[in-house]
Amino acid sequence: MCNCGESVRDQRYTALEKTLSKYRHSTGKIIPVLQEIQDIFGYIPTDAIREVSRELKVPSSEIYGVVTFYGQFHLQARGKNIIRVCTGTACHVQGGGKIVEAITGYLGLKDGKMTSDDMMFTLEPVACLGACGMAPVMMVNEDAYGRLTPDEIPAILARYDENRKQGDDEKCIA
Repeated sequence: MCNCGESVRDQRYTALEKTLSKYRHSTGKIIPVLQEIQDIFGYIPTDAIREVSRELKVPSSEIYGVVTFYGQFHLQARGKNIIRVCTGTACHVQGGGKIVEAITGYLGLKDGKMTSDDMMFTLEPVACLGACGMAPVMMVNEDAYGRLTPDEIPAILARYDENRKQGDDEKCIA
C-alpha cells in the first residue's frame, strides 16, 4: 500500500538534509538556509528549525528570532493565493473590518486560523497597502481591489478559487 503523503514528506526531508549538508560547515548562513527550507516546505516547520539548530550548531531561539523578524518567512503552511487586507486607519474607518469578516466567512476561517482547509487561500491582515484613497483595500496575490464592500468578496475570491463555484458565492457570507 502506497502512502503518498508520506513519500512527499520523505522527499521534503531528503531535500532538507541535502540543504543542511551544503551549509554544515558554514557560519552566518541562517537566512539562505531558511530561504531554501521555505522553498522546500512552503513555510518553515518547527522540526526543520530543530534540525537547522542541531546541524549548524546555532541555538534554535536564534533561528526562531530570525524567522519571526523577517516578513519573508512563515511558520505555518500558506495557501496558493495570498489575500492581504489593509487594516490601517483609512481602511478601518471605511469598513475594512467588514471586509475581513466577509473573507473569513467565505473561507470558513475560525479560531484565528488564517489558511483555508483546502490550502487555496491565506488571509494576511496588513497595516497598509499604500492605497488609502481607495479604502477599504485588499490584494489577492498581486491584484488590488479598492472601495470594497463585503458583498463583492465572494465574486472576487471565486476568480482565484478552483474548488468553489461562482454560483455558490451568496450562501458563503454570514
